[in-house]
This record gives sequence, structure tokens and C-alpha cells, in this order.
Amino acid sequence: MKPSWLQCRKVTGAGGLGGPLPGSSPARGAGAARRAFVAPGPWGGLGGRGCRALTSGSVGEYKTHFAASVADPERFWGQAAEQISWYKPWTKTLENRHPPSTSWFVEGVLNICYNAIDRHIENGKGDKIAIIYDSPVTNTKATITYKEVLEQVSKLAGVLVKHGIKKGDTVVIYMPMIPQAMYTMLACARIGAIHSLIFGGFASKELSSRIDHVKVCALFGEIYSQLALKLYRHKGSFILIETVPLAPDRDLDWDEEMAKAQSHDCVPVLSEHPLYILYTSGTTGLPKGVVRPTGGYAVMLNWTMSSIYGLKPGEVWWAASDLGWVVGHSYICYGPLIHGNTTVLYETLEWSKKVFRVPVLDHWWQTGEGGSGSSCLAAASSKVEPTSRCAKDSGQGKGAPRLGYYDTMDAGYMDEEGYLYVMSRVDDVINVAGHRISAGAIEESVLSHGTVADCAVVGKEDPLKGHVPLALCVLKKDINVTEEKVLEEIVKHVRQNIGPVAAFRNAVFVKQLPKTRSGKIPRSALSALVNGKPYKVTSTIEDPSIFGHIEEVLKQAL
Repeated sequence: MKPSWLQCRKVTGAGGLGGPLPGSSPARGAGAARRAFVAPGPWGGLGGRGCRALTSGSVGEYKTHFAASVADPERFWGQAAEQISWYKPWTKTLENRHPPSTSWFVEGVLNICYNAIDRHIENGKGDKIAIIYDSPVTNTKATITYKEVLEQVSKLAGVLVKHGIKKGDTVVIYMPMIPQAMYTMLACARIGAIHSLIFGGFASKELSSRIDHVKVCALFGEIYSQLALKLYRHKGSFILIETVPLAPDRDLDWDEEMAKAQSHDCVPVLSEHPLYILYTSGTTGLPKGVVRPTGGYAVMLNWTMSSIYGLKPGEVWWAASDLGWVVGHSYICYGPLIHGNTTVLYETLEWSKKVFRVPVLDHWWQTGEGGSGSSCLAAASSKVEPTSRCAKDSGQGKGAPRLGYYDTMDAGYMDEEGYLYVMSRVDDVINVAGHRISAGAIEESVLSHGTVADCAVVGKEDPLKGHVPLALCVLKKDINVTEEKVLEEIVKHVRQNIGPVAAFRNAVFVKQLPKTRSGKIPRSALSALVNGKPYKVTSTIEDPSIFGHIEEVLKQAL
């Protein structure tokens, strides 16, 4: 179904504008109102020509657009929305009935799948490449045109409708970084179903909690989805699976269903209709489902591709993220396709191991921080005013005080030139006979030994030195030497790298370390366990039984 009302107007400029952003309004769905924010900026993705609009030549243009977006956001974003195809135009660009809640493009009707696929084909670009798929896991390489994407997506939409999925129903997607995951997202959007794509790093327990919370009608997945079905309470309609044993009367085979599927057209939805539910990692508690509305999201993504990242339709774009996170939703799937770009679908773990030639062990996991900067010329043409509050002020040489501090628990130092170095966590420091030793530094040294796959170092109480470091090590599976020999080598290795001051002499070998869903090691709980004190296992621990295993190992070893 082609929209009957189409207008296009080119809007260019730089990003980071003031006022509310389309797609940042509170979204309603899944039984409750939830806030969903998008902050377009250079951290959103890494494109071949990304951030072109943020060069020194565009500072004046940025200020002009910033002023326009603040002075008249309705006009500014209304013009941006004219680049999107609508079945029915909106009656009001934004509505603030219950601040800070904002509704965007009120009563406007569209379909985001049509904007991402169909309209490009109707404009004669069906043979343009939509997806470049490159898998370092299977060594599969493929280029997929917009016409080919439409064929797959429209048929899959037909499969969903055939099995009773309708507008407003929820579909859970648990698939790796493969084109079929994007097809499923787009097929759901095509018929107005709400998709909830769950990060592939979550195992069956976390998957089941999200399935149960969202009250799923259908599930697309693989092996862990089978295990999750044993744990969740709400029984959905069906599961469409590619690579695992199928259960009669419940599971459907992807290839069989697609072979007999009939294509299905786009279903118009209101601007505020939920597009997807994306769950938080649940590091600090139960995972929370954030609901994203359709209209403002489509407008914002299309605008950022040109005005923030400086891309033209047809150019190739790569966002180094995962489809399971918000950047993957926005800048691997929807953003590039809506704008008519080629998106690269690539799993980056093996690539980074090969390019950086170091093991990829952990992540920072603090969203919003960690943007790349520069130690000389400003990469993003940022200008620090003399009155700005920064670590090294041009006048005083000291940071200006401000309200709103929070303690990150990071330890570091400032060198003679004013550069800051974050070395470790405060709770990583072990006081050994008056010497403050970084547990992180010892861990790094232990991990650099070829036999160790994972490691956590905590301080064990000692009557003479106060504390001494104890390493909990997970050995690699192909190690053919005794634990005693490995311990001897590790102790020697740490002594050479850290020095005798670390007083590192002991390690125990366990089958696994306890970690949160985000991959963090609960050091305080491990420290209490090692020292025979009460400890708390939080709800965010992936496998709490590991604590019991470590207790048994410690009883035998110490």
C-alpha cells in the first residue's frame, strides 16, 4: 500500500540540536508508559563518511540550526518529517499535554518498513545494495539488494499474518547478527506487530524473563530459546526456528514456511504506535522494557543520517554495534535503510581480535561515556570557552567546581602535563603491608600467561601483611600441565611483571567465575566469600551456583 500524501524537502545541518527530539517522547505500550530517548551524536555509529557534518566549516551552520530547533521546534522537525512518506499527514507536529511527555506528529499515519524498503524500490532503486553481510564466524559473504530484502520481508510478514499475528501483537526475536534478524524486525514493522529483539549474549534464564514479561505471541530463535521455553510462564502462539530440533505442534521451520508464504503489504499505523520494545541489561535490577514509537523515530533517524553523519543516499555505512542494542536497531537496521544507504552487517568480535591482536575480554558498560576525543586538534571541532568547567582550565590550571558529582569508584592520577589516567577501580586496590596494589594490574599479568582464560584477584586477609592477593583462575580447556605447575609459572610471571611487592603467591582454579549479565565480576561478594564472611548474591548474577562451587574449591585448597 503506497501512501497517497508525499512531500520531500532537503534539510541539512549539524547535529546535537536543542529542544526535544522526535523519537524521544514517552512511548506507550506493554501495559505501561515508558520513556525512550535517542541522543543523536557521533557515538551512534562508525560510518565510512560518518560525522562529515561535524567539521570546522559547519560550526556556523550548526549554530543556525540549533537556534531554529529551539526557537520553533514544530517548524524545524515538521520540515524534517517531510522527508518521510506518510499515508496521512499529521495534524500537529508535537504535543505536550503532560510535560515532559511529548507526542510527535499527532494523528499522522505511516509504516516504517515502507519507508525503509518499498519506497526506494518504487523510486527505481530496487537493485541498489541494501545489506552487505559478512560473517567472520561462518565466512559467509553476501550482498542483498533492496528488491531481495522486500521479497524476504513481505513473505515473512505473510507467515506472521497466516499464523494469527496482527497489529499490536508482540514478537520476540533471539537471533545472531544475520540478515534474517533484520528481515524479522522489518516484517513485524510491516504488519504493525511490535518486535522485541533480545541481545544474543543473554542465555536461557535472561531470555525467559523477557519473554514472560512481554507476553510474547511468537518467538524467532535458536538453541537458547528452546531452553528458555522451559522457564517462562506465558505460552505464545508459535516459534519459528532455523537450526534446532523442532517440537511437533509448536515449532515452525523457517525454510518450509517461507517456501509457501504469500507476500503481505504494509499496514498503516499511527505515529505513536509502538515499533519495538528493547530491554535494558538488568545490571542494577530486573530488566526494564523501553517502548519506542514509530513516527518520531523514523523522522529522527532519517534526519541524523544526513545532518549528523553527512551521508548521501547510496553510500555505504557501518555501525560497529549489535542488533540487540539500541544502536543496532537505529543505525544498523532502520536508519541506513530509511535513508537509502547500504548497511554493513558484521559481527565484530573476531575482527577486533585479528586487527588489534589482543584478546577481547571485557567492556566498560557505562553508556554515554567513553566517546573518543583527541589530545591535539579537536576531532569534532568542539570549542572550550575560558569559562568552561574542565579538568585543566586555560586560566587557573584547575578544574572549576560544579554540582552533581557522583563517585565512579575509579582510581587514577594526573601527570605533569595535566593528562588524566584511569588505572583501576577503587575496590580493586589491595593493601599489602602498606603498599596499595592494583588487583586489576595483577589480573592483567595473570591473564597474559597463556594458560589462563579468565581471572579475578581479591584480597585475602593476612595476620602479618593485612591482605595478600588471591587469584581465582579459570584455565583454558586445552592445558595439559598440572595446576601446581601452572601456579608456579603464574607466580613467577606476576613477580616479573609486578614485582615482589605484590606478595602474590597463591591461586585457586575454578571452572567459572560469577558474573553479572553485563559481564562484571562481583568483587565485593567474592572478597567476602574468600574471607569467610557473609556475602550477597544479587539478582543480576547470571549463574549464582558458581559461588557454591568456589566455596567448595576454597575449602579444599586453603
